[in-house]
Amino acid sequence: MNNELDDEAPDIEQLARDQTRTYIGRKFRSHDLARLVSLVLEAQGYRTQLAPEGADGGIDIVAGRGSMGFDSPRLCVQVKSSSDPIDAKPLRELQGVMTSCGAELGLLVSWGGFKSTVLKEARHLFFKVRLWDADDLVENLLEHYSNLPKELQSELPLKRIWMVADDSD
Repeated sequence: MNNELDDEAPDIEQLARDQTRTYIGRKFRSHDLARLVSLVLEAQGYRTQLAPEGADGGIDIVAGRGSMGFDSPRLCVQVKSSSDPIDAKPLRELQGVMTSCGAELGLLVSWGGFKSTVLKEARHLFFKVRLWDADDLVENLLEHYSNLPKELQSELPLKRIWMVADDSD
């Protein structure tokens, strides 16, 4: 076998993640991205309530554990679908609405990522807030894909493949 070809083999797992990310970026914009996040949280065991499309008062999703969603942790989620990185304003707004809606924790999802100011502020909020960029959302979606509703799986048709893992690491 030619070792040069083995060294240049593409990272198929990363290619698949990139393809999934591109597909989601095209198909799930605006309120549909918030719907996708809500369904991923449900697949993780949360009971969610998605705000109706339009002005949401800074709260796209509220989520809690337990059969009725009353159990901890209770989340307040803000979703930004822009392809541009966001600044710290939505993070600060999320902190305010967490208090007003009785959430213990917050999740800020930004498809386009975060400016350095957000990452810096978020370090001080480690025990209160999590940030998900597009890669984090894809990772969580892939991890819980089998628990997603069949309707969503139809909208986002993914196929699991098995391959030999590279044992050189």
